[in-house]
Amino acid sequence: MSAITRPGLAPAQGAPAPAPTTPAPATVAGPVTQVRVVRAEWTKLRALRSTRWCALAAAVLIVGLGAAIAGSGTPYHVSAGNTAANGVSVALIGVLFAQLVLGVVGVLAFSGEYGTGMIRATLAVVPARLPVLWAKVIVLVGLVLPVTMLCAFADFFAAAAIESSRGGSVLSLTDPGVLRTVAGSSLYLTVVVVIGLALGALLRKTAAGLSVFAALFFVIPVSVGALPQNIRGFAPYLPSNAGGALWGSPLGSANALSPWTGFACLCGCAVVLVALAAWRLRRRDA
Repeated sequence: MSAITRPGLAPAQGAPAPAPTTPAPATVAGPVTQVRVVRAEWTKLRALRSTRWCALAAAVLIVGLGAAIAGSGTPYHVSAGNTAANGVSVALIGVLFAQLVLGVVGVLAFSGEYGTGMIRATLAVVPARLPVLWAKVIVLVGLVLPVTMLCAFADFFAAAAIESSRGGSVLSLTDPGVLRTVAGSSLYLTVVVVIGLALGALLRKTAAGLSVFAALFFVIPVSVGALPQNIRGFAPYLPSNAGGALWGSPLGSANALSPWTGFACLCGCAVVLVALAAWRLRRRDA
């Protein structure tokens, strides 16, 4: 006779034991690779509303100010003291303000995680640490370069169309120095956001990172103009002045470097700061 089991009672001796439940298979995420870290950093950056707002603000500053200046009647004619490239530099005045917005994005990309404590989880998943820094650099460059390049060319064509409709000279990308000026403004902003990222990783405080960034790109370049002429020799090598030589920044010093020499100097500054950030990331705990 088969054993009868009542609720709440153990099964009678000789009764068949219930079939064991098969555990769900464990999921394996796989090894931590640079590609996976880049995807994770892109997801984090894309999820922030501040990223979208800052990108929109930078686009409005670059394109909107250029169109406004062209519509205000600022001369773009080609003469001995005002070349086509200089005229385009005037239309790109919004780059000076967009660099502050993008500097904020760069600084917050690292300092924001230190402020919220998320950096501990990030470094726990990526114990090697440096892949996180490289991933943030790749993500920011991949975002800022195409966006600012598109905005710079949109600014140029908008300013050229407005100037042409007013009866002014027609600007062309084939004019000497024009293409380098337009594309150079995007390259400049891309390196600027990398410098902001390095400052955020190096100082780990948003206020400190933004203060140093503002000093490098606004306060010091403007203050140098008040110094005596004989002690301004370092002015062309400031990051903003050196990079500004590539796109013709109106804040550039009188003895500006050549365009590509200045850009190389700006890139050198970015490399040094990123190297210092990498060193501190490996040496100091979160």
